[in-house]
Amino acid sequence: MKTAGLQDESRRKFLKDSAVAMGGLVIGFYLPGMAGRAYAAEAEPKPVYPPNAFIRIAPDNSITIVVNKSEMGQGVYTSLPMLIAEELEADWSLIRVEAAPVAAVYNHTVFGMQLTGGSSSVPSSWEQLRRVGATGRILLIRAAAKKWGVPESECQAANSQVMHAKSGKQASYGALAEAAAKLPLPDNVPLKDPADFKLIGKPTKRLDTPEKINGSAQFGIDVRLPYMLTVLIARSPVFGGTVKSFDASKARKHPGVRGVYQVPTGIAVAATGFWPAKTARDLLEIEWDEGPGVKLSTPKMRADYLALAKYPGMVARTDGDIAQGFKAAHKSVSAEYEVPYLAHATMEPLNVAVDLKPDRCTIWTGTQAQTMDRAMAAQIAGLKPEQVQIHTPYLGGGFGRRANPRSDFVREAVEVAKVIGKPIKVVWTREDDMRGGYYRPMWADRIEAAIARDGNPLAWKHVIVGQSIVADTPFEGMLAKNGLDNTSVEGAATFPYAIPNVQVELHSPKNAVPVQWWRSVGHSHTAFVVETMIDELAYLANRDPVEYRLDNLPAASRYRGVLNLAAEKAGWGKTQLPKGHAYGIAVHESFGTCVAQVAQVSMENSRVRVHRVIAAVDCGMVVNPDGVRQQVEGAIAFGLSAALHGAITLEKGRVMQTNFDKYTPLRFSEMPEVEVHIVPSKERPSGIGEPGTPPIAPAVANAVFALTGERLRRMPFDKETRA
Repeated sequence: MKTAGLQDESRRKFLKDSAVAMGGLVIGFYLPGMAGRAYAAEAEPKPVYPPNAFIRIAPDNSITIVVNKSEMGQGVYTSLPMLIAEELEADWSLIRVEAAPVAAVYNHTVFGMQLTGGSSSVPSSWEQLRRVGATGRILLIRAAAKKWGVPESECQAANSQVMHAKSGKQASYGALAEAAAKLPLPDNVPLKDPADFKLIGKPTKRLDTPEKINGSAQFGIDVRLPYMLTVLIARSPVFGGTVKSFDASKARKHPGVRGVYQVPTGIAVAATGFWPAKTARDLLEIEWDEGPGVKLSTPKMRADYLALAKYPGMVARTDGDIAQGFKAAHKSVSAEYEVPYLAHATMEPLNVAVDLKPDRCTIWTGTQAQTMDRAMAAQIAGLKPEQVQIHTPYLGGGFGRRANPRSDFVREAVEVAKVIGKPIKVVWTREDDMRGGYYRPMWADRIEAAIARDGNPLAWKHVIVGQSIVADTPFEGMLAKNGLDNTSVEGAATFPYAIPNVQVELHSPKNAVPVQWWRSVGHSHTAFVVETMIDELAYLANRDPVEYRLDNLPAASRYRGVLNLAAEKAGWGKTQLPKGHAYGIAVHESFGTCVAQVAQVSMENSRVRVHRVIAAVDCGMVVNPDGVRQQVEGAIAFGLSAALHGAITLEKGRVMQTNFDKYTPLRFSEMPEVEVHIVPSKERPSGIGEPGTPPIAPAVANAVFALTGERLRRMPFDKETRA
């Protein structure tokens, strides 16, 4: 215990010294590693050396909050500062935000590394960042009480000031910051009762909006370094292919070109700017050894997957006696489902700037995975991780692509910098990005389901076929068990419907197409399959789809609240829709959040048109209601893009889509009216960035059936974009 005390005293001395050097109050905490379960309440934080700050209060009264999650449009540069500001009793107008450097102090409380993903930013920070703010408030009050010679209990903090009502004295946080920094950290830091929240739960404008509107916001692609060369890389048109030979004579003569180099991923052209590098790259003559990936084609893969779905796979869930369930069934139905590979298609293509020196490496890139990327960069550069510094500017979209388990785009850039020996920025064109791999896997499913005489589901057998996204990655040990990738079956093996006989199985074939997580991960395909089949069973039982779901859900299920709210707001069963329109509904839970959506559709020129979506969401306590609505609206648009149009297809190993003319996002003219309704809750916050995506495809498909009698079991629904 004596040793622990000495460590604590040393830690406090470091904090004091650091604070004085920075001219204000600095508060930093160690974040616990992997919790026993996702979003578990954090224990009292423990120190780590060196402590890094989450908040800095300067003498001029400005407050800088260092955010350890990447801002890619989801609003963490507002929601996470709100957690600190609430407990700090800070004047919100004085808050500034800064991206965290890479350090253990900023590790994710669940994942044990610096990472933004899994819709976990607010849930994982809920208590930890509030405690940071509360600690700051206590120290500032103590500093004021000591200065005035009054009891701490008689002082109050509000709007970045400490006040003593009896004497009428008051002082700004800026005036107290240096004194507060010299005080020992409090051992007990009570948090506010949610009933006393002043900021949390209130609609709040985003802090990053002004600079994104006026164009001053800096994204990775905006980075400019002195003497920097822009690099474009010619990569194999087939995954796994390698350079056999190349002729760069024409490219080297192109104006602005400073060199052409062979690197592990292809041929790199370095030039004074993007356009010289791009046009010179077009002049390269390369002979590729395409490898076995050249045999891949989407039609053949579809046939193989559907054939495999007819055979038993690894068992992910088994309840009851599936054979006996089908034997006792009154009616049954079987169906096959298909969804394609999908690109992340972020608005900002991948890019990485690197300044590599013999003893250090500095990187600027929009990453979701700072710890992994730093480790990979250090390995490639032959440096220690602490010799690598990563700056995280704004991300022009992520959706999982910038949290690559193999750090592919960062690794490649450091390899290029190592070869060229000058500051460089590797830029991917839209075509590079679209054809560059790491897609949402392609899936094929087969479901056999049966109902009893009372119409309730009796048996359910679901076989899933698709590549594992965690196999051979650092996440395999965490997310797979005995070869079964849990992300492949999430939402299918975990649905809450009361079905006595259930079997869910998985096949994970391997091929050369690189895959990884995509917004909502496994839920992006399982919700479509499960919720359209539940709708089929409701029809088979001659029951209303909403009532059928409610009748087969546990009494305490959070599905019930969102189902009822969405149906009520849509006027389900009561609203007279225009002729040629119909409603469809779906509900799904992902990342701890339940979302129900009602889609109003019609058919225009044989194509699905979505006019309106009514969404109900239960994500626990809400930090920023505006942020929740924005995320659900965006997730619906993202999911509709995939449902109506999205497909990455292959022919002779080559990706056929190159840009948004062939990989079509939802157009403005197609965007439906969206209503988002939030279920009031006193539960801890759960994820919100992804849960709005899974229900939209099945809601639309179920509406199309209600309108036309046709079951849509293959995405995208627009047949012209399919393989």
